[in-house]
Amino acid sequence: MNIGISEKDRKAIAKGLSHLLADTYTLYLTTHNFHWNVTGPMFNTLHTMFMGQYTELWNAVDPIAERIRALGHTAPGSYADFGKLSSLPDAPSKPPKALDMVAILVKGHESVAAKARSLFPLVDKASDEPTADLLTQRIALHEQTAWMLRSLLEE
Repeated sequence: MNIGISEKDRKAIAKGLSHLLADTYTLYLTTHNFHWNVTGPMFNTLHTMFMGQYTELWNAVDPIAERIRALGHTAPGSYADFGKLSSLPDAPSKPPKALDMVAILVKGHESVAAKARSLFPLVDKASDEPTADLLTQRIALHEQTAWMLRSLLEE
């Protein structure tokens, strides 16, 4: 494979993207869980908001996985793989209160934004512009979503 990025850099970038993919999928699953299980006076608002968020996350996993493949590596795709690679906790088995769900999702989005940002030095050094573009989009989305969710926690 000769795309202008060394094998060593492609492997390291793919590894970082695999962690990002696992975190994104874990956050997707948690958000979808909360969409199903939210209750209380904010039900309609949060149910609808969570649907938009889990849909966006679902649509994000494919480009991340496909970038890993374009770099010549296999994308993780099992719950076992994601469990090993994700830095996010699994969704609680007992649904939390609505605002606790919001707080959990804030932390998740902040964590995924930080994970994506941490890949930039390697991606920049390797002149991997497609991955940099992907990361920029993910960071902006996660930071914006965290801000919107945090706004719900303010009094």
